[in-house]
Amino acid sequence: MAPRNPSPFSRRSFLQLSAAAAAFQAVSEPMLASAARRPGSKDGVMIDSNENPLGPSQAAREAISAIIPQGGRYLDHLTEDLVNTFAQLEGLGPDYVQIFPGSSPALRFGVVAFISPQKSYVTADPGFEAGMFAAKVAGARVVKVPLTKTYAHDVKAMIAAAPDAGLFYICNPNNPSGTLTPHSDIEYLVENKPKGSVVMVDEAYIHFSDAPSAIDLVKAGKDVIVLRTFSKTYGMAGLRCGFAIARPDLMEKITNLSGWNFMPVTAVVAASASLKDPGLIPERKRINASIRQETLQWLASNGYSYTPSESNCFLLETKRPGKEVIDAMANQNVFIGRIWPIMPTWVRITVGTHDEMQQFQAAYQKVMRGTTAFSLQPASPVKSSRRRGALLS
Repeated sequence: MAPRNPSPFSRRSFLQLSAAAAAFQAVSEPMLASAARRPGSKDGVMIDSNENPLGPSQAAREAISAIIPQGGRYLDHLTEDLVNTFAQLEGLGPDYVQIFPGSSPALRFGVVAFISPQKSYVTADPGFEAGMFAAKVAGARVVKVPLTKTYAHDVKAMIAAAPDAGLFYICNPNNPSGTLTPHSDIEYLVENKPKGSVVMVDEAYIHFSDAPSAIDLVKAGKDVIVLRTFSKTYGMAGLRCGFAIARPDLMEKITNLSGWNFMPVTAVVAASASLKDPGLIPERKRINASIRQETLQWLASNGYSYTPSESNCFLLETKRPGKEVIDAMANQNVFIGRIWPIMPTWVRITVGTHDEMQQFQAAYQKVMRGTTAFSLQPASPVKSSRRRGALLS
C-alpha cells in the first residue's frame, strides 16, 4: 500500500522548502522545560513539563510490545489505519486529518503556512510559546494579548489588536494557566476575525476538561485548524503522536510545508490501541481531577492563590520572583515549571501523582515559610500591581 499523502508533494517543492523549513526547528514543551532544569535533576519530583506520570495505557504497552518484532518494516498501512480510526470516531473524512509526531510540528508548520511579515501571529499572554518562536523566525509580527479576568482568551481584544492577523492561536485549556475559553468566544473569534486569517485551536489538554471541542467548527467548514496530541491524557509524550484537523484546502497548505510524516510504528500502534479503549479517557480524567482538586484545596487552605485550572497544570502565585522559588524548590529536589514575563511572580505546576503532589506540598511549605537555606525578596508592590493590572484588563 502506498504511503498516505493527501497533498501534491513533489521533489521540487521539497527542495524549495526544505532549507526554509529547517530553520523552523521544533520548540516544544519538553525543550522549554529541559532548558530550565538543572543537571542531574532526573531523579527528583518532575512536575515541570506537563507530562502524564501514568504513561501509556496497558493496551498501548501491549501493542508496542507486539509490534517490536516488525520494527524493521515501514508498515505505512498502520498510519493510514490510525488516521481512519480517528476520522471515524470524530465523524470526519480522512482527508481532514493529518498525522504528526506530536502536535508541535503541526503547530509549527500551521503557523508558518498562514503568517508572514505582512500577516501577524496573535496569541494569549501567558500562552504556549512554540508558535511565537516559529512566527518570529518567519519574520511575522507577534501580538500577545493578556488573558481576561477569568483567565480566558480575550478574543475581542485579539481581533482589535491585529487587523492584519494571519493566524490566531487558542490553547484550550490554556497552557500554562489550565483555564478554559468558552466555545462561544471561539465562535465569535471565527466569525469576526479578519478575512483570510485562520484560527488554530490547540486541544492538547482538552480531555482533562469538560470543554466541547472546536472540531464542530471544522465540520462546519470554518477557517479553523484543531490540534490534538497523545502526549497528555494518553501519557505518550515520549512516543510522539498527534493530529492536525482542518478542511482539506487548509490542510494542504500545512502539508505543503511538512511533507509526508513518517511515523514510528510503536507510536502508531500505541495511539490506535489508546483510541479503541473507551474507558481510558474517563478514568484518567477522573484521576487527574481528583489529585488536582486535592492540591488546589490544600493551596487554598494555606492562603495561596492559583488559577482555576481544568487541566493537568495551573499557575501558582508566589508573591515574589518566581525564578527564586523555582530554584529553592529544586534545592528540595522538586522541579516545577517556568515563569512567563507577564506574570513574573507566578510559576506553573504540573499535576503529578498523589505522592508527587504530597512531596510538592511539603517542599513548597518549607520554601514559602523560609525554613530552607534560601533568601526571598518580596516583589515590588508597584511593579507587581502594574503587571497584574495589565493581565486583567
